[in-house]
Amino acid sequence: MHAVLRERLAAVGLTLPDIAQPVAAYVPAVQIGNLIFTSGQLPMVNGALAATGKVGADVTPEQAKELAQVCALNALAAIGMLCNLDDVAQIVKVVGFVASAPGFTGQSAVINGASELFGALFGDAGKHARSSVGVAELPLGSPVEVEVIVALR
Repeated sequence: MHAVLRERLAAVGLTLPDIAQPVAAYVPAVQIGNLIFTSGQLPMVNGALAATGKVGADVTPEQAKELAQVCALNALAAIGMLCNLDDVAQIVKVVGFVASAPGFTGQSAVINGASELFGALFGDAGKHARSSVGVAELPLGSPVEVEVIVALR
């Protein structure tokens, strides 16, 4: 299961995490036809938030970019509960939220952490539409949240 994707992850020094458990009343992902929509994924590592605070004040943009990659890995784990990840035909859309300090305008560079990972793992199928949004607060004080839509073969 997920053999090709696991090999690609290993090639970039990463592994697929366990599914991050929801922190409220929702499910990690839902499938409609050949599309899977994830819930917003926080940078949870082993059941705990990897960092808290505002990007541009408490968290550097570089740290936040790494956290966006963690969110993307958590999204893949959520998608993988519904399908074989090797059946992903296209990363369709990525929406990234960045808890931003006043004056911080580097949201796009932060969410590149997710986008670049999808490109490395899926090649042309990893190219996607995207929104990067600065927000005042995110759940649990998270600096970053990412949601993903994928199409299956």
